[in-house]
Amino acid sequence: MTRMPETAKILPFPPNGAARGGAAHARPIAPPDDRAAAALREAVYAHIDAGGGGEGLFPLPAPEVHVIRAMRHVPANRQIYRPSLCVVVEGLKQIEFGDDSLEYGAMECLIVNMEMPASGRIVGASPGEPFVGMTIDFNLELLREVLEQLDQRPKPGKHDGPSIFVTRVTDSLADCLVRMLRLTKTPEAVPILFPSLMREVYYWLLTGPLGGEICKQLIADTHLERITRAIRLLRERFAEKLRIEDLAEAAGMSPSSFHQHFKTLTLMTPIQFQKQLRLMEARRLMLDNAANVTAAAYQVGYESTSQFTREYSRTFGIAPKRDVLERKALMAAVTRR
Repeated sequence: MTRMPETAKILPFPPNGAARGGAAHARPIAPPDDRAAAALREAVYAHIDAGGGGEGLFPLPAPEVHVIRAMRHVPANRQIYRPSLCVVVEGLKQIEFGDDSLEYGAMECLIVNMEMPASGRIVGASPGEPFVGMTIDFNLELLREVLEQLDQRPKPGKHDGPSIFVTRVTDSLADCLVRMLRLTKTPEAVPILFPSLMREVYYWLLTGPLGGEICKQLIADTHLERITRAIRLLRERFAEKLRIEDLAEAAGMSPSSFHQHFKTLTLMTPIQFQKQLRLMEARRLMLDNAANVTAAAYQVGYESTSQFTREYSRTFGIAPKRDVLERKALMAAVTRR
């Protein structure tokens, strides 16, 4: 099975501060007070300074959690977004999916509730006013455990479009993130206390205003859960030729119903989704494994290099060879700073 790229692998700068120096737009709850925002900013900056300062990715003890700081505009980065929470502490981000887009700024967060291709970009960042954020990739097993322990479980929401939302960061969630960041100063406590803080994050999300949407990926036989099963098959076998009937069977739907719900939730057809998986894996192979264009194309299932080049250029807005050269040059320039 071919591995799909992790987010950190395709960001335009290195991790660990190596450079030194149809969706829901509503925000249904009050923003955190100034004290909560100030405490989170202080904790995030302390974590960045402890990691060497500068810009880049600053991971926490759990592999699914990291802090990011950027001091300049970061162009659109096409990737498969996995179920996750993306919090903006300072600055502004934008995500584009299909013909829609969402912007979220300081003390707002993006909740992605299913795997889907999208383009994210940092649109508010400078050396004087950097972008600072924190992301948590959902651990679905732990999220399900927390859901099952709730006395009053959220009722599945009625939203029937792409499962991606922007909302405010509550005081309770901000406080939990602060304690998570501060815990890194006491490494011996991390194995014991960090899992409980992750559970607390999931508790606040599931009991918050979007809990009914978040839980849909965990409840059997919702449309979201069924389509997620098919996406899992697509990810495992994206380099193969797959029939709609096979994907529909994985989802437990008729082919016509599956096609309809898949497009409603992802804003693309299963074939288009598979193409996105192939192209993003090809990009990873060229960046990380130094594969040439022809080798990358064939490894992800293309039989024609010219077709691969056309579809890559159409998706990323740049020819594959030039894209790889420009991304490597950008990473090298940032590392030298």
